[in-house]
Amino acid sequence: MHIKNKLCKFAAAILSAAMLGIFSAAEYYSHALPSAITTEDVSCIRIAQYPEVSAAATSSVGTLPPVRQVTLSLFGAIPVKNVAVHESETLTLIAGGEPFGIKLLMDGVMVTALDEINGSCPAKECGIQKGDVIVSIDGTKVSSNSQVQEIIGGCAGRALKLRTIRGNEEHFFILEPVYSAKDQCYKGGMWVRDSIAGIGTMTFIDKATGNFAGLGHPICDSDTGEIVPISSGEAVPVEITEAVKGKAGVPGELRGAFSSSRSFGTLSRNTTCGVFGTLTEDALGAAAESSKEYPLGRCQNVTTGSATMLTTVSGQHPREYDIEITAIDYNSAESTKNMTIRMTDPELLSATGGIVQGMSGSPIIQNGCIIGAVTHVFVSDPTKGYAIFAENMLG
Repeated sequence: MHIKNKLCKFAAAILSAAMLGIFSAAEYYSHALPSAITTEDVSCIRIAQYPEVSAAATSSVGTLPPVRQVTLSLFGAIPVKNVAVHESETLTLIAGGEPFGIKLLMDGVMVTALDEINGSCPAKECGIQKGDVIVSIDGTKVSSNSQVQEIIGGCAGRALKLRTIRGNEEHFFILEPVYSAKDQCYKGGMWVRDSIAGIGTMTFIDKATGNFAGLGHPICDSDTGEIVPISSGEAVPVEITEAVKGKAGVPGELRGAFSSSRSFGTLSRNTTCGVFGTLTEDALGAAAESSKEYPLGRCQNVTTGSATMLTTVSGQHPREYDIEITAIDYNSAESTKNMTIRMTDPELLSATGGIVQGMSGSPIIQNGCIIGAVTHVFVSDPTKGYAIFAENMLG
C-alpha cells in the first residue's frame, strides 16, 4: 500500500508538471502570436515564425462587414489564441529604396519655444504650450510665421483669440500681446515654425494608384517632438553626396542635395507609420520601368533570419544589402517597432557603419516579398535597429 501511494503521488506530480507546462506554453503563445491577421486565403493560415501553430477552427463575428475569427492551436491540439482574420487580396508593389526630398507646409503654425517680452510671456500666461499648433487668430487662418508676426505686430495691443490644436483636441486662448520697445511692435512671446524639409527613403509604390509610402515613422518637429501636421507637401529628387558613418552614441546620416526644384509627387499625410503621397504620372511610369515589383508580405509571413534591404548610400539609385531579422513583435505598443534587425552586409557596414539617418523607409525583402521598412537605429549600436511591418504602412 505504501508503494502504491508513492506511485500515485509521483504520477500526480508528473501530471501537475505537465499541466503547468501546457498552461505556460499557452500563455506564452497567447502573448507572442498576432491578435489580427490579414490574408487572401482563410483556409490556409500559417505563422512563419511558429510552424508548430495552426488554425484549428473558424467562425464569423457579427460585424459589418463580417470578420472571421480563427482559433490558433499548438500542434493542432491545444488552443492558445483567438485572432481576428480579415480577407484581402495580396497587393503587388513597386519596391522603393530611392532617397527623396521632403518639403512640408504645416496645417497652421507650431509653437516651438516660448520667450519673455519685458519680463513676461503673454503666450505662456494665456495657456499656450510648446508643441501647440495655432490654426487661426481672430478667425483668420494662419499658415506662415510672417503672417503670425504681422497679425500680432499690428494688433495695437488688442487681445487676440487663438484657435489651437493640442494632440487631437481643440483649444481656444485669449492672447494679450505686449509691446516691445526694442522691436517697436507688439509680440506674443512665442516662436513658431510653418514648414520643414528633410531627406527620407521611399518604401513602396502602388502601381495601380500611384500612391507611395516612405519613412516608416512620422516626421516630428525637432524642437517639440510632436508630429508635424501638414497642409501640403512635395516630394523632390535628391542625390546622396555623402554617408557619415555612425558609431556607438553618435548616429550617422546620409547627406545630400535636392537635385531639382521639380516635384515628382505630392505629400498628403504624415502619420505614425510614415509619410504618404501620390506620384506624378511621369514619375510613376519611370518607377514602373526601372524598379522591381514584389508581392506584399503580411506579418504572419515574416520570420527571424536572413533578409535584404534596399537603400541608397550614394547617388540616386538603391542597392540590395544583406541584413538579419533577430526578433519579431506582432503586438508592439509602438507600430514602428515590429521587428529588430541587424545589418550584416560588409559593404554597407564599411560605407555607413550600419543604420543612419535618412535610411528610414528602406524596404526589407524576405522570401520574395516586401515585408517591412527600416525605422530606427540603436544609438548604442548602429548595426542594429527597428523596422515596421509593410502592411502597417498601407492604412
